[in-house]
Amino acid sequence: MISQKAKYALRALLALVKAPPEASLMISEISKSQAIPKKFLEQILLELKRAGIVTSRRGRLGGYVLLRPADKLTFGEVLRLIDGPIAPLPCLSKIAYRRCADCQDEATCEIRHVFAGVVKAQREVLDHTTFADAVRKERTLELL
Repeated sequence: MISQKAKYALRALLALVKAPPEASLMISEISKSQAIPKKFLEQILLELKRAGIVTSRRGRLGGYVLLRPADKLTFGEVLRLIDGPIAPLPCLSKIAYRRCADCQDEATCEIRHVFAGVVKAQREVLDHTTFADAVRKERTLELL
């Protein structure tokens, strides 16, 4: 299960993706349109800024914009940034592997084998779905 913070981060980034090209969105705009508490959104956007995903502009036309193209930013990358490892078992983690304390042999662990399939499918979706894909799919569904 992803955290509320991760959901807010994903929604904020989707709002930036949907903004007109070269337009920046102020925190108050994103907060209102995405129903994200303003103070919480400020923290999230700072974290995304430190990671090089968004940048901020000052002045009358200031606000936040995507720093990287939406087709180069995946859901998996953002989830790992905000929530940390997404694997259900530490022995399957891509970024924080560690052997399970109660495991006698990873090669024969039935639990690990079952969840390895889950992780593979999860990674396939999250690491290959970009924010551009998500917006494109949403628009395709609207046309149906």
